[in-house]
Amino acid sequence: MTQSHTLLEVNGLEKHFRASGKEVHVLRGLNFSVIRGERVAVVGESGSGKTTLMHILGTLDRPSAGKCLFNGEDLFAYKAADLDAFRNQYMGFVFQFHQLLGEFNALENVMMPALISGSEKAEARELAQVLLEQVGLAQRATHKPGQLSGGEQQRVAIARALVLRPQLLIADEPTGNLDSVTSAGIFALLNDLHAEYNLTMVVVTHNMELAGQMDRILQLKDGVLESL
Repeated sequence: MTQSHTLLEVNGLEKHFRASGKEVHVLRGLNFSVIRGERVAVVGESGSGKTTLMHILGTLDRPSAGKCLFNGEDLFAYKAADLDAFRNQYMGFVFQFHQLLGEFNALENVMMPALISGSEKAEARELAQVLLEQVGLAQRATHKPGQLSGGEQQRVAIARALVLRPQLLIADEPTGNLDSVTSAGIFALLNDLHAEYNLTMVVVTHNMELAGQMDRILQLKDGVLESL
């Protein structure tokens, strides 16, 4: 895939559906771009469409209209299997609820994307060990999610998201289920990793203080984006 200054570009993005016989517009003609290495916060009230937008940017959902370009390529022109492979290689995801697999330990959870991509087990283990060390959890590698604190679980989720060195990190309320001190620690970690890997990040957050640490803030209101 070719490199360009603009990593992500959204043109005329729409999302709507029918409910109780009425058409509900969740996203209305969004247009914006994200520069490679930029940190963008998306804020807005509950129900404003933030999660829907994240799911579309991450190709977990398809728009009703419009385009989402990644390095100039239309993501939704891909066939489903190709899109799955693209997502695994180029994108990392962190959610409010970490979505770790409870039957596997921290190391095994972080290894999972590498194994799915076809990496040998030894290589996946080495990649995962490096990331766990970087997020400060090398000593907790053999612990299962139920043995970890909320903040530790989210650090494992971040390591898992970054194990394949994705070009884009999408985080949907990554601190929404954490206390203020732990939240600040998670954002500091994301900023450290951004500096180290020149990560491009799009982060949904309800915390305006933390959003203010990002390079740019976009606000979703009634399905329309506004710059703050």
